[in-house]
Amino acid sequence: MSLRKIFVLTVVMLLTLGLVVGCGGGEQANTDNGGQDNASEEKVYVAGVDTSFVPFEYRDEDSGEYVGFDIDMLAEIAKRAGIKYELKPMDFKALIPSLVTEKIDIAIAGMTIKPKRAEKVDFSIPYYDSGMLIMVREENTDIKSVEDLKGKVVGTKTGATSYDFIESIEGVKQNKPFPNITDAYMTLEQGGVDAAVHDAPNVLYYIKTKGEGSVKSVGKIMDGQQYGIAFPKGSELRDVVDEELQGMMDDGTYDAIYEKWFGKKPE
Repeated sequence: MSLRKIFVLTVVMLLTLGLVVGCGGGEQANTDNGGQDNASEEKVYVAGVDTSFVPFEYRDEDSGEYVGFDIDMLAEIAKRAGIKYELKPMDFKALIPSLVTEKIDIAIAGMTIKPKRAEKVDFSIPYYDSGMLIMVREENTDIKSVEDLKGKVVGTKTGATSYDFIESIEGVKQNKPFPNITDAYMTLEQGGVDAAVHDAPNVLYYIKTKGEGSVKSVGKIMDGQQYGIAFPKGSELRDVVDEELQGMMDDGTYDAIYEKWFGKKPE
């Protein structure tokens, strides 16, 4: 065999070997990259809650866990929808701004569905019918209705419907907001305000528990309202939650959770 033929065969063999090695390496790289591209973690939604609003959401003193009507509702909705979430406690007034900036994906905190709020966020179907109640000290005999709040100092919660309600009443001496409604209740017990106004279930729960014997409710439930779960505008999660929430109402699960926290089924 001539030297020329030997040279040509050698070059062909080297090129063939390089091609095989090159293809082998390329296939391995694609497999690895493909594995990375296909591996995606399941989304964990961030749920904003106001954990000072008993019995809807609060931290249990014994277990340290967040519990309440809203907490149970959210857990059941997530279970049915097959989604994961984490709770993010925050001040009530920070919930809507956090939804608008999409720092959170959902807010469940006994939030009243109001036209002004609905301009900024989307709401689920209503999940709780409520209203507001007046709380006074046990020995108080001057305040029996909303008309008697004129000339009085009233404790409310910053950013809550109760604050707006008291603002609309002429003659109230001072509408004194607190970041945490429990602080308003404690200030009432200490004589720092004449009355406190907030959502009825929260008022009644406090009177039944920590405020037993020292405070009482007076008058009728005022300004009927409905609570809704809030989402950023255009969130696809709202339709998912609405479907599961309606299913819970239809099959009796909602009634069972309601009775657990309020002692009776909803009317």
